[in-house]
Amino acid sequence: MPTLLLVRHGRSTANTSGLLAGRTPGVDLDELGAAQAAALPGRLAALPLAAAVHSPLERCRQTLAPLAGARPELPLHTEERIGECDYGDWTGRKLAELNEEPLMATVQQHPSAAAFPGGETMRGMQARAVEAVREWNERIEREHGPDATYLMCSHGDIIKSLVADALGMHLDLFQRLHVEPCSVTAVRYTPLRPFLLRLGDTGDLASLAPREADAADSAHGAPRAGGDGGAVVGGGA
Repeated sequence: MPTLLLVRHGRSTANTSGLLAGRTPGVDLDELGAAQAAALPGRLAALPLAAAVHSPLERCRQTLAPLAGARPELPLHTEERIGECDYGDWTGRKLAELNEEPLMATVQQHPSAAAFPGGETMRGMQARAVEAVREWNERIEREHGPDATYLMCSHGDIIKSLVADALGMHLDLFQRLHVEPCSVTAVRYTPLRPFLLRLGDTGDLASLAPREADAADSAHGAPRAGGDGGAVVGGGA
């Protein structure tokens, strides 16, 4: 099955202003975020990509724009199900203000029970994102083979919830994970179980490039592309 690269969008104007942007339109990358996006093609240069899938929000499209320019042949797809969580009435409010809301303790400590007023539940957010990944895995494998690598550009909570699913971790523990803006998290899916190859990596990704032995390894359900028994290599803190 394919390897999925989960890219969090670059730093946005909402990140620097302390706002919970959610699905607010018109939230762009800031100057640093644009620089992070510009560096992404070089970080991914050694990796063959079958496709790039992105959230419909501007900050994700802007993050992938330099990559699309560097690889004009790369198919780009919009996927609504990996869009940001619908925070409902919380959308656009300052995080410092929201920290005073009783619901914030639930969001941080018991997120599987969290339902945003006028929005969606966090478990519903995870369910739609996991469904999208499962369907894209099947599509990429069908169209490009079991050793293909593809990319999804999404949002912090979406990526953390997908990592939790890959690790067999309850959603209530997903707030222990951290992914920096424009970091790359790599998950190798196999018929038996996923392997987390990178978590929040902000550095060079050349070691994820396919090797000649990968085809034989993957036939036995082992992680490929620099895998070492599924160990997590975090570079985002």
